[in-house]
Parts: sequence; C-alpha cells; structure tokens
Amino acid sequence: MPGATASRPPAPRPPDPRPLTGEPLALDLLNTRWTQDGGVRDLLGDREGAAVWLAANGLDGRFAADEATLRHLLDARDAIEAAVDGTRTERLDRVLGHGRIRPTLTAEGPGERAEFADETWGPAWLAARNFLELLATAPDRIRGCAHETCTLHFFDTSRNGARRWCSMATCGNRAKASRHHARSKEA
Repeated sequence: MPGATASRPPAPRPPDPRPLTGEPLALDLLNTRWTQDGGVRDLLGDREGAAVWLAANGLDGRFAADEATLRHLLDARDAIEAAVDGTRTERLDRVLGHGRIRPTLTAEGPGERAEFADETWGPAWLAARNFLELLATAPDRIRGCAHETCTLHFFDTSRNGARRWCSMATCGNRAKASRHHARSKEA
C-alpha cells in the first residue's frame, strides 16, 4: 500500500549474561554484580543493562530503563547489600520511603497496590520491599554462595535448608575439584 509504513518489531534485548537468575527480586538485584574470569561484572553499568534486568523480572512494561531508574536501582542494590551484611539498615529505610502499599478492594476481594510519588523509584522500592518479605518469611534462608570468590546470593528453598552454592554445577563443582586437587597433592 503506497504511503503506508510498516511498523518494525522492537529490537531484541541482549540476553541476560548473569550466571544466576530467577531469585526473588531483592536477591536478583544483588546478583546484578558478580565475579567472572577474575574480574567484576556489573549488569547495571548502563541503561541497557537496567532494561535487561527490568525485562528479566517482568517490570519492563511498567517502568522505563532511564537514568533516574538506573540510579535508584543502584541505590537499592547498595542498600540491600548493606542490610544483608548487617552493617547499615538506614539505607534500606530511605529507599522504602519512596513508596507505600495502598489497600484496595477489587472484584476478587481485598488487595494491595504499590504506589510511588516518583515512578522512577518503583523497581528499586519493589526490590527493597521484597527484601523485607524475605526477612519476614525466613531470614536464615537468605544466603551468599559459599565459594570464596563468588559474590552471588540466593534464597535457599531446599527442603532441609542446607544449600551452600549459588549453583552446584559451577561453584559447587569448583569447590569439589579444589578439595580433590588438595588431597591428591598431599598423597
């Protein structure tokens, strides 16, 4: 048809390069910084990485990956990390100050909706709120990987609560190989 312009599908986003995904929102935000090949990688180094993270968590339809959202995500990541380490909780409180839960009544019954005075705080606030939910559910199940060079975190959902590694296939096997190598040198 003359004069008509074909709409192009959106450009595909780059794949999520992180070694561990799918954790609860707060821990998934922590896992945007990880060690690989002796160096530190950071998914939130730019807006494109923020867009990947938002998409991975189903938040890309509601929030934009702009500079303000990225800055707030970095603030929330640092605040959650400080709270996990037990060093500073006031940073998390500051992030939580940018939103609230509003009770609602829907056709299905009582509900809740998160509200933000500034939508660019939305993803950061949701991650901080999720951290509180994890603390209320099972604080002892929030774990850092036991491998000495790994910086990743996970929520232990194993039956007996004995998970030690972010991934048995990577960090768990590395630890086993290291122990085997040490034993073979002693023999």
